[in-house]
Amino acid sequence: MSGRDFAQGDLSLYTLWYGRDEPPPQDCVLRAGPLAALWEAPDLRRIRVGNVELVRRVYVSVRDENWDTIPVQIKNLSTNIEEDYFVISYDGENCSRNLEFHWHATIRGEKNGAITFRMDGQTPRSFSYNRIGFCILHPLSEYCGQPFSGHGPGGPVSGNLPTLIDPVRFEGGFYLPPFPSVSHLVFSLKSGIELHCAFEGDLFEMEDQRNWTDGSLKTYCTPLALGFPHKARAGQSFMQEVTFTVKGHAAQGIVTDSKVQINLGPSLQRPLPRIGLSVASHEVDLSANDADLLGGLHLDHLRADLHLSEPASAQQLTRAERECGLLRCSAELALYVTDDADAELCSLASHFPLSVPVSRVLVFHERETTTAAKWIESTRRALAPRLPNVQICGGTDLDFAELNRLRPDVANFDAVAYAMNPQVHAFDERSLVENLEAQRDTVITAQAFCGNRAIVVSPITLKPRFNPDAVGPEAPPLPGELPRAVDARQMSLFAAAWTVGSIKQLAEAGASSLTFYETTGWRGVKETDEGCSIPRVFRSFPGMVFPVYHVIADLADFKNAELLTCNSFDPLRVDGFALKKDGRLRILLANLTPEPQDCNLTPLAADRVAVRSLDGGSALLATTEPKKFRSGAKQVESFIADPRLTLTLQPYSVVKIDSVCAL
Repeated sequence: MSGRDFAQGDLSLYTLWYGRDEPPPQDCVLRAGPLAALWEAPDLRRIRVGNVELVRRVYVSVRDENWDTIPVQIKNLSTNIEEDYFVISYDGENCSRNLEFHWHATIRGEKNGAITFRMDGQTPRSFSYNRIGFCILHPLSEYCGQPFSGHGPGGPVSGNLPTLIDPVRFEGGFYLPPFPSVSHLVFSLKSGIELHCAFEGDLFEMEDQRNWTDGSLKTYCTPLALGFPHKARAGQSFMQEVTFTVKGHAAQGIVTDSKVQINLGPSLQRPLPRIGLSVASHEVDLSANDADLLGGLHLDHLRADLHLSEPASAQQLTRAERECGLLRCSAELALYVTDDADAELCSLASHFPLSVPVSRVLVFHERETTTAAKWIESTRRALAPRLPNVQICGGTDLDFAELNRLRPDVANFDAVAYAMNPQVHAFDERSLVENLEAQRDTVITAQAFCGNRAIVVSPITLKPRFNPDAVGPEAPPLPGELPRAVDARQMSLFAAAWTVGSIKQLAEAGASSLTFYETTGWRGVKETDEGCSIPRVFRSFPGMVFPVYHVIADLADFKNAELLTCNSFDPLRVDGFALKKDGRLRILLANLTPEPQDCNLTPLAADRVAVRSLDGGSALLATTEPKKFRSGAKQVESFIADPRLTLTLQPYSVVKIDSVCAL
């Protein structure tokens, strides 16, 4: 099936939700005395007392020598779930081209409030790996800044968990944890509850996963301080066990109100960041239809990556200049230099000035993790005379982890940049939503060590663009497989809802500029006119406008708008942000779940509001006739008698609410 053989009628509701034609995973509430948890095969999630979340997720992680996570297939599932205890068992298999691990899991919840997760495994053949074992994710709100204690082979440990993101140090060829490895940990949580974690079969360390925009702190094995990769022998056995118990009681019971409360508040005294896209990596020129639709986004910039040592860089610059002209926006130029930077930059300077404005220049070295001051100085000498008043920025083209670990001298930086994606460690929708929270902390932490430098997050993608940890060439995709950098959810409502959450976190934290995705293709905001080459796995049709397009389009007439406080009482279900400009109020809310969600939005001091929902019912119109969708089709005026608006958000929907601002 070619792209032109695939049509909008071939899209199921589930595919519109999240890019695949299958129902969402089912979860089951488990109870172990005072503890409750969710079982979402094959993991435990949301262990809690009352409404206090103690542990976000417990799972067995298998990662190969390139740090690629090998997915698990489960078999022989057996469950015995009673009112106040449970026993779950299953067999797991993690298999890839170079790795094979078989294991048996037993999860027990006791009436006395203990939960134990045990794994017994074997390796049918020899292979190299970086991790096999448990990972425990700890939610940020209960843990950050709180005391901990424990003990291990080196004796007792104690301290306070970080508030700002703690760098993952790398010294002498080893990653160093914030404290030595342990076999027991105790956390004193903000709610007053004390969580005890006992480990068997291996030693455990902690790391601050916010470095990779995971919304958690993580306890894991085997200690990175022992180095990697490890060698597994054929027939080798693995056994690990983790047990959770608590002391103290939650002050509140389980939340039973099904409505999500959204409270609007005063101005945050900062504007909406500049928002742009990247030039498409597929190298197909924009069509007239592309230019017409993308021009309607009123983008602030297009990012173009120029590897200056490569002959094609001049053509890439020409293409970027042409597309910026078509879309009437400026260029964000990401320059990759080598040790011959002076000559490379001198050659580049001959192309300036361009026929379009340049908003900023991001400077990276091909073989260095963060930008050294000398490369900024070289760039300024070569380009500043031809690009006066243009920001010269440094940082990293990798995750925030690298910027945080190897903090550059920013004295001569005009701004600090880093890239972002939510899938370094986990890939399911629930985890990607949980990871939104950490995006805010990257901005706040960067501001703490970069002074008053503007923060540029560029690019933001659903999947990593490449694997910076690979120790060898990565195998190309098999026939019919998506490339590693492509996520089938790019064309879905989920991507739109997730993007609302991402803009909220980064904008409210004070980021200056955001670059999302690409213009067209399976990493963009709309499909090419020719369509996708493998629509069986990337479910788009030729010219399809992806739902995320409409999120960015909803900001087009709110450039430089003022951000208002917008607080969700349950941001893992519904979240969003609010803008004020010229006496108008615009609110974007996203349902981040596969279930309908009722919410109350308050205060809205207006007689009426205009509400438009981008959801499973309207997505076909939005993706095939975007201008008709945007002109007001299915936009409902709601009359409100008090300052509260009650809405029902459909699964993975994005709702736009407009009113005259009276806040």
